[in-house]
Amino acid sequence: MSPFIVLSLLFGLTFGQTASLCAPSEYTIHVEKRECAYCLAINTTICAGFCMTRDSNGKKLLLRSALSQNVCTYKEMLYQTALIPGCPRHTIPYYSYPVAVSCKCGKCNTDYSDCVHERLRTNYCTKPQKLCDV
Repeated sequence: MSPFIVLSLLFGLTFGQTASLCAPSEYTIHVEKRECAYCLAINTTICAGFCMTRDSNGKKLLLRSALSQNVCTYKEMLYQTALIPGCPRHTIPYYSYPVAVSCKCGKCNTDYSDCVHERLRTNYCTKPQKLCDV
């Protein structure tokens, strides 16, 4: 085996595992309001992917703050607003949502992220659907 192949293999094993795969990813949000006639499907980007985390075996010996794990979260984001069609006049027909511009591995900030995955949440429409592309 040539030295180039051996070095390439060692480089890939060493740095391939430490590289994060956290990046903006396409996602569809379904938005409904009880008063409105339609469900709005919004195509946006969210942060998703893998972040390297080192979990200590001595958890009971460390402070709780030292046990936080890195998650794929927003580095830069902007908010866009969509109009939900079919709403009566007395209802506010707007919905604002985040659009990921860039992502990073870091601690989850509960000011703008849902840090807990809930299995009971559903992401589908129960009313006729309209599509909103960003």
